[in-house]
Amino acid sequence: MTSFFWICLLLGGGVVLLQLGASVLGLHHDAPHDSFGHGPASEGLNLLSVRALSAGIAFFGLGGLATLRVGLPLVAALAAGLIAAMGAAVGVALLLRSMKRLEGDQTFVLKNTVGLSGDVYLSIPARRGGTGKIHMTVQQRVVELDAMTTEDDIATGTRVLVIDAIAPATVIVVPQPLILKEGDSDA
Repeated sequence: MTSFFWICLLLGGGVVLLQLGASVLGLHHDAPHDSFGHGPASEGLNLLSVRALSAGIAFFGLGGLATLRVGLPLVAALAAGLIAAMGAAVGVALLLRSMKRLEGDQTFVLKNTVGLSGDVYLSIPARRGGTGKIHMTVQQRVVELDAMTTEDDIATGTRVLVIDAIAPATVIVVPQPLILKEGDSDA
C-alpha cells in the first residue's frame, strides 16, 4: 500500500508543480468559470478544480505515507489520507476563491451612488449655491463626495438621498424622505 500512497503523492504533486510552473511562465490562464462552465468560480467553493483535486491527491498520499511511517495500521493511514486530502482541497479552493475576488474590478463608479443614502459631513448650501460634503458607503467602501442640492440648506448630520451624479465627483442630494411603516400615522 506504500506504493499507492507514493503514486498519489507524486502524481498529485507533479500536477500541482506543472500548474505552478505554467502559471509562472504565463502559459496557464485561469478561466472565470468552474470546470463545468457553470458561472464564476467565485460564486462557490470549487472542490472539483484541477488544482484542488491534484492538491487533494498529493496530500492523500502524504497523509497516508506519514501515518504508515509512524507505524499505524492501513485503516488509520487511509483515514489520515482522506482527512489530509479534504483539508488540502478545501484550502486550495478557498485560496483560489479569495484570489478571484481580488481580481474583480473595484473601480469607483460615481453613477453607482444614485439611489443610495449618505450623511452630510459639511453643510450643503441651498439651490446649488455651493458644495458641501457627504459620507456614504458605495461598492463596499466609505467615500467622501462633494454634494449640492436643489432645495433648502441641508445641515451637517442630515441623512440624504443621492438623486443625480455629476462630474467628476459631485452628487445632487435631497434630504432622506421619511418612509412611514404600515400602521404608522402622520400625527
